[in-house]
Amino acid sequence: MPALAQTAATPPTAPATPGGSTLAPPPLPPTLPGGLPLPQLPAATQQEILQRILDAAGGRTPPPAGPLPAPAAPAAAAPTQRYAPQLPPPAWQANAEPLSHTEAFFAERLGMPLRQFGYDSFREGPAATPVIGALPDDYLVGRDDELVLALRGRTRATLTLRVLRDGTILAPDFPPIPAAGRTLRELRADLEARVARDMPGTELFLSIGQVRQMAIFVGGEVMRPGMQPLNALATVLDALQLAGGVRKTGSLRAIRIEGPGGRRVLDLYTVIAGAPGDPDIRLREGDRILVPALGGVVAVAGEVTRPGIYELPAGATSASVTTMLGLAGDPLRPAGNRLLVQGTDGAGRRSFTELGAGGVVRRGDSVLVQPGADVVANQLRLAGHVSAPVTRAAARGGTLRALLADPRLLKPDPYPRLGVVLRLDPRTRVRQFVPFDLARVMQGGANTGLQEGDEVIVLGNADIAFLASPPVQRALRGEAPPEDACPALSQLAIAARSAPARFAFARGAGFPDIGTPTCPQVFLDYPPLLAFLLDTAVLVAGEVKQPGLFPILNDTGLDLVLAAAGGVTDGADLSAVELAREPNDQSGAIPLTRTLLDLRSRNFRAVRLSPRDVVRVPRGFTDRETGPVTLVGEVLRPGVYDIRRGERLSELLARSGGLTSQAYAFGAVFTRESVRTRQQQGFERTARDLESSLLSVAAGQANAGGFGQQRVDLGGLVTAGRELANTLRQAQAAGRMVVEANPVVLAARPELDVLLEPGDLIVIPKRPNEVTVVGAVLNAGSLQFVSGWRASDYVRAAGGTQRFADTSRAFVVLPNGQSAPAGMSGWQSGGPPVPPGSLVVVPQDPSPFETRGLIRDLTAILSQVTISSAALAVIARELQ
Repeated sequence: MPALAQTAATPPTAPATPGGSTLAPPPLPPTLPGGLPLPQLPAATQQEILQRILDAAGGRTPPPAGPLPAPAAPAAAAPTQRYAPQLPPPAWQANAEPLSHTEAFFAERLGMPLRQFGYDSFREGPAATPVIGALPDDYLVGRDDELVLALRGRTRATLTLRVLRDGTILAPDFPPIPAAGRTLRELRADLEARVARDMPGTELFLSIGQVRQMAIFVGGEVMRPGMQPLNALATVLDALQLAGGVRKTGSLRAIRIEGPGGRRVLDLYTVIAGAPGDPDIRLREGDRILVPALGGVVAVAGEVTRPGIYELPAGATSASVTTMLGLAGDPLRPAGNRLLVQGTDGAGRRSFTELGAGGVVRRGDSVLVQPGADVVANQLRLAGHVSAPVTRAAARGGTLRALLADPRLLKPDPYPRLGVVLRLDPRTRVRQFVPFDLARVMQGGANTGLQEGDEVIVLGNADIAFLASPPVQRALRGEAPPEDACPALSQLAIAARSAPARFAFARGAGFPDIGTPTCPQVFLDYPPLLAFLLDTAVLVAGEVKQPGLFPILNDTGLDLVLAAAGGVTDGADLSAVELAREPNDQSGAIPLTRTLLDLRSRNFRAVRLSPRDVVRVPRGFTDRETGPVTLVGEVLRPGVYDIRRGERLSELLARSGGLTSQAYAFGAVFTRESVRTRQQQGFERTARDLESSLLSVAAGQANAGGFGQQRVDLGGLVTAGRELANTLRQAQAAGRMVVEANPVVLAARPELDVLLEPGDLIVIPKRPNEVTVVGAVLNAGSLQFVSGWRASDYVRAAGGTQRFADTSRAFVVLPNGQSAPAGMSGWQSGGPPVPPGSLVVVPQDPSPFETRGLIRDLTAILSQVTISSAALAVIARELQ
């Protein structure tokens, strides 16, 4: 078989020119008729396919198959393709795709946009996918298929043969063998038989080397109708994809395929929607694909897996609703669905019908799948002060004890005296709170049966503490909470205003109005729960560690309530515990009864309480005051001292060991918080009086303008007065009281011995050796004390007064806090001698023409501020 081997080893070559170069055929257009691009195939194959198409279009007989000439060199730049593959649009652009006419029709009816099903399958552009893998044995061999024959055994050779246009293959030493129209299995069997007969000892292996190309016409409702170049393995989907996909005006369920093998109808829903059927989507050479207009459609919306607009089967005007729901992926809920069909009656009006599972829908109908009854069944829920909300199945005979069997479900620090079951009344359909004792349930005592749909709410101690918080107390007084507050407070304020007596017992607690805690989550989730807890609460006040409002069940022992309140304090007087109660005898009157209980035996359990009771535990009488006093400075044992009721300053000084040798009792500073508050209020009142005086002066100057008197700059006066008023408002009052701190004097005159109060501050300074001069003097400052000097002497030592000094209103602030006139007017002798540590103040006359009332006000203001400043200076110096 030398000739056979030579044929296999020598590939066909193109004719050569006398110079030795390859002769290239004239170049052909790079696109098919209609502007379609050639697929990514070998250049020789592209040229042959294009030549055949052109010959067929011109009525010429195609030339016999033979060796293919080498293609011309490609152009530097490919011409612009008319239908170039497009990238998929971005998500936002795809969502903004305009509605088709059919989609707009159903959108107007349903009030929601729906898309026609299946058409987005062709959204991606055509992709050139190479043919890989083994071909099936039922593959039909056709013209231009490339066959690879491998001979093994006595004869070893590999042949690459192409099916000629007459459908045969030519192999050396064999006559023409028919190949076109035969399956790969049939052709392999024929060749194996020939080789076994003519070439004994040789085995043949047959495969397809290169699949042939064919041109398929795609017409009708497609984006780009025309001839589409495909390989022999292409399907109808490939052809439609290459044609740009089916328009939304075209049918996906009645695609016609006509060709040499006859006519068949393809339903693409069997491919893309899983509809029943075995589609034949293979293409044969010479087939034509025609996409007809869209048939009848039905819209399916609501609670289905895949809402959309679905086409009825080919030629059908109706279908079962079950079939259409199956196309939509079936309802999301396996049962309990309500099928509302919107259609058109005989008069063209919209009509609504409810269908069952066996109903039928017609073209143009829309099916809305809705829940028949969207309710929760067979469920129990545990919420509130738990580690995580728990949902359980409502088993027959379910109880609270079974639901709360695992204590790890609860967060630390739950409120033991009350839990709540939120239950739906089957008769009134109103949700109600049912209380239970959490501690007794957890300890295996009382148990409560649960019903389907119950919500068990566990409360925490922090939730209960919120009942006595300032926001709740303000809501109980009927004050509207801020708009961003929790809704439970708004509901409580409305209830308190509409029925003031309802929460009267809770308003009498006297809790301090300090801070604004955050609303607990349980009251955000269940707003009516706050008022319910207050209705079931008892008020515990007085000498308990945690006073507050504690919700309880009826007939709860006082011992359990006191345990929730932290117990009684050590100073409690258990001989006179007050219990206030409002017994309701259903006669219309609710009298308030008060009972004094002697509980020194601590038999608290014998006292049974009911909601709305008030328990007050008084404090036993004691001489100890509620707070200490502070003694600093020149005493032997300074520090913080607790005091008894009625204790006086002399006793405190004696407890501290007495004064040191450097103590200056006349300059003692004694401050008290209640006095400081009154002084601060006095500063504010004086500032208002000053502003009123300024207005009076301004009015007086305006009225006196015509009597020849010199006018005062009213603008400057008002500005200065306002600045002084602002300074006065910002001044810090010391709260100083003038007291006698000399133990000798106190012993001789006990009426001067002041009673002490909690929070008092006593400062005993060292004996000073200076006198300070301030105000309208030429050289203000501190001067050395000279025995016998008067205020005028110290003013002269400070350089004398300024031009506009008002010496008639000069005053001296004595070391004990008192103030006295300096006696510097012309008819006075200079005043008494000034003691060490004093402060001489010479005020300035702001205007010699002002009324005397304003000047008097300014002098009083300056005196008050000076006294407070001097006291604060002494305190700061001694506390260093």
